[in-house]
This record gives sequence, C-alpha cells and structure tokens, in this order.
Amino acid sequence: MNVRGGCLCGGVRYELTAPFRRANFCHCSRCRKHTGAAASAQGRVPREGFTLLQGAELVETFRPPGGMAKAFCRVCGSSLFGGTWPDGPEVSIRLGTLDDDPGIRPQYHSFAGDVAPWDRLPDDGLPRYDGPAPSTSAASESAT
Repeated sequence: MNVRGGCLCGGVRYELTAPFRRANFCHCSRCRKHTGAAASAQGRVPREGFTLLQGAELVETFRPPGGMAKAFCRVCGSSLFGGTWPDGPEVSIRLGTLDDDPGIRPQYHSFAGDVAPWDRLPDDGLPRYDGPAPSTSAASESAT
C-alpha cells in the first residue's frame, strides 16, 4: 500500500506505507475550527507507516493545551496531519489531503454531542459517539 498526499500549494508531500487502523468524522470544536468544516474526516496510521517526503520546513505545528498536534502548511494553510505526530504511536491524517484511495472509509462519528449548532449529522448509518469512540481514549481521539 502506497498512498500519497499533500497540501494545496504542493510544498508539503507525504506517503503512507501502512494501512489505516481506523477512520472517522470528528465533530469536536477543535477539529471544526482547525479544518474550517463541520467535521474532520481523518484516519489513523502507525507512525512507522508515515513518511514526510518534502516540505518539512513548511510544516507548522500547533498544540493547544490538553490537545493533540495540528500540523499545517505555513504557505497555503492546509490542515495535513496531527494527533500524536511526530513522536507518538500514530499519525492522524486529514483524508481530504490524500491523492489516492486510502482503502478505508470513515467508520463512525466521534464527538457527535459537540456538533456545530448550524449543522445536522447525516443519516449515514454510522455509529455516533458523544465523545471519543469506546475503543479509543479521549487523548488519542479528541481534538486531533
């Protein structure tokens, strides 16, 4: 499996060589603000399956108090990846930055209890959790 992705301006490029462990839509307020969308469509890969190919000097990281890393391109502002990157066990990839099919689709909605007041969750049949999914911890799921 080789899946590539990058930012809008093309300055930052990455490659995934391991399959996604899980994928979801996160509706927490931090993810909404970071992505500028109703939810962050994201998937988790093991850190050893993530390679930053180019543009390391363009990657800025914001880590809010009590939150996870949010890595973005300082040129175009694209929200790229985060979670426990760069030192933790997983990297949270923003699915919208992928060039290729990740081989997974979002499996659930997390922080559905925090959905924006102007939004309505889709009737897509996916499980909904008011906080993190039961198989994950709030630290690894929230505010990625």
